[in-house]
Amino acid sequence: MIRNGEAPPVGLPDLGVLRSRWTEYRDTRTTQRVEVHGVEFGGPRRVVIAGPCAVESLDQTLSVARAVREAGGQLLRGGAYKPRTNPHSFQGLGIEGLEILAEVRRQTGLGIVTEVMDPRLVEQVGSYADMLQIGSRSMQNFPLLTEVGRGSLPVLLKRGWSATLEEWLCAAEYIMKEGNRQIVLCERGIRTGCLGNHADSVLDLNVIEPLRRATPLPVIVDPSHSTLNWTLVEPLCRAACAAGAQGLLVEVVESDVDRSGLRCDGQRGVPPRILDRIVAAARETGSTELLRRRSG
Repeated sequence: MIRNGEAPPVGLPDLGVLRSRWTEYRDTRTTQRVEVHGVEFGGPRRVVIAGPCAVESLDQTLSVARAVREAGGQLLRGGAYKPRTNPHSFQGLGIEGLEILAEVRRQTGLGIVTEVMDPRLVEQVGSYADMLQIGSRSMQNFPLLTEVGRGSLPVLLKRGWSATLEEWLCAAEYIMKEGNRQIVLCERGIRTGCLGNHADSVLDLNVIEPLRRATPLPVIVDPSHSTLNWTLVEPLCRAACAAGAQGLLVEVVESDVDRSGLRCDGQRGVPPRILDRIVAAARETGSTELLRRRSG
């Protein structure tokens, strides 16, 4: 229970090593600002990154990007390289996908957030991206974390499927110790033994408040990857904002698209009309700084 505006203690991992190396960890009441293509994470307004799961064609990506821009989304997500469980599944268009993203940025003005999976491709992907994404499967790929840490591009670091808060922050430290402190953390769901046909992971909104107390890094939420059903994404976005998320990462599909024809995650993407409501809800929930002061 909160009394006199003060929240009860929250159990946090031992972050002494991090605090000794980075002075900002000694006072986490102020969130570090991370700027990506003119968009600021960690400020009073939430950031909405939205776009297709995978870049499948120029027409598809451009259509979705225009919908994102019209809805008020600030950055475009889209995978040119895709980590897939089945090695025979669509792995992304690679360099062709990166070139499509660059053309879409030229036509829409939206900054690009895209995943890099291989340390050998950091330079290539970084030459097209405005922000590098480290996916859940790569959260403890330490050579990859080290390589992106040596660069200057902002990094979106997703939480691993089974990572604790401390393991997640230590992954961020692998990047920071190389000199790159432009990091945004992203909760995307964790695996449990109690899942059904409605989801393949559980969105851990419990972690947002302790995480914001433990680190000065901005924290956003990806609701799309915790559910197998796009109709659940909007309420999860609203819940994430209420829990203190400073931004959202949302998969989007074209209006009236044949989902069965999509090559990646066809059932997770929301149509543009739902994205409109998500962006509006992110704005209406209130200032992220106010949420932090009430609970911090």
